[in-house]
Amino acid sequence: MAISRKKLRENLAEYYDRRGVLAEVVEKPVEFALDEELRRQILKGNRARRLQNISIKLDPAQIQALRKIATMRSIPYQTLIRQWLAEGIRRELRVGSR
Repeated sequence: MAISRKKLRENLAEYYDRRGVLAEVVEKPVEFALDEELRRQILKGNRARRLQNISIKLDPAQIQALRKIATMRSIPYQTLIRQWLAEGIRRELRVGSR
């Protein structure tokens, strides 16, 4: 007998309510380490360009804004996204190294 998705969601919600899984969540820093050479390359911006496709869902208004900003800067919007990601990664790596 197949169980409906709605019924499954209700059963899962009841299970987690009874189980109290939030008590099991431990808030502590996540340890993440990059190879030191890779970290240096990223911070200096001299990493070899080997691009890989990914898929990400964005709000249509965000895409429209990205395209408009990219057009104003005379670059493709995918390049703008890559630039912003690279800047954010470098900023986070600098913050983490303090």
